[in-house]
Amino acid sequence: MNNLKANKRESKSTGQNNKLRADGLIPAILYGGKVTNEKISIEKKQIKNFLESDSFLSTVIELDIDGKKEKVIPREVFYHVTSDEPLHIDFMRVVSGSKIIIEIPVEFKNHEKSPGLKRGGVLNIVRRKIELKCPADKIPEKIIIDLEGTDIGTSIKISSVKLENDVSPTITDRDFVIATVAAPTIVKEPEKPAEEGAEAEGAEGEAAATEAGADAPQAKEGEQVKKDEKSKDAGTEKKGSDKKTPEKK
Repeated sequence: MNNLKANKRESKSTGQNNKLRADGLIPAILYGGKVTNEKISIEKKQIKNFLESDSFLSTVIELDIDGKKEKVIPREVFYHVTSDEPLHIDFMRVVSGSKIIIEIPVEFKNHEKSPGLKRGGVLNIVRRKIELKCPADKIPEKIIIDLEGTDIGTSIKISSVKLENDVSPTITDRDFVIATVAAPTIVKEPEKPAEEGAEAEGAEGEAAATEAGADAPQAKEGEQVKKDEKSKDAGTEKKGSDKKTPEKK
């Protein structure tokens, strides 16, 4: 069992709690049972490793409060919005005989002994935590899933997990899935660059043909102008040839 030392605190205001934090302490409160709530503080350096653990909120801790020892379980941690520094912790007394609803982390082992994962399969984790109802003094630290012998297509459900007789999942209306061993994902190959180049060349060819077609009428108009000029010149010459030169007498 994990042990932590705590001290009683008299601080009530925000300013007093901020002073504790500046001194390297985290304000906390202990509640539960028939005893009145108790305000305490814990050194940040001794609880830092606990806070970084995924199982912190499901771990029974023995608190030594000024020499008095009590079994507790962390229920909630409040963090600073920007710095992620712990600001306050709520602890609940573990009362023998009472039951508690709590989320327990799932841990997978023997990945290397799974035929499906060896053949390139993927472990698809559906639930990383499972909510259980269990005695306050018999809380499991984690739920361990053994992957040995699992092949592609295997579906691991809650019914395959061995729990204590007095421990049960809060979801009771179905045999829910915790994880599956799925087939490897097939990635579709992109189109070949050469084909893309050919399409580009075809598009450029069409564009060139369109430009050529657009220029063609201009050439015809130019030719028509020249033809009209020739016709005018021809008409002028014809008119001049119709005039008769008077004979000399």
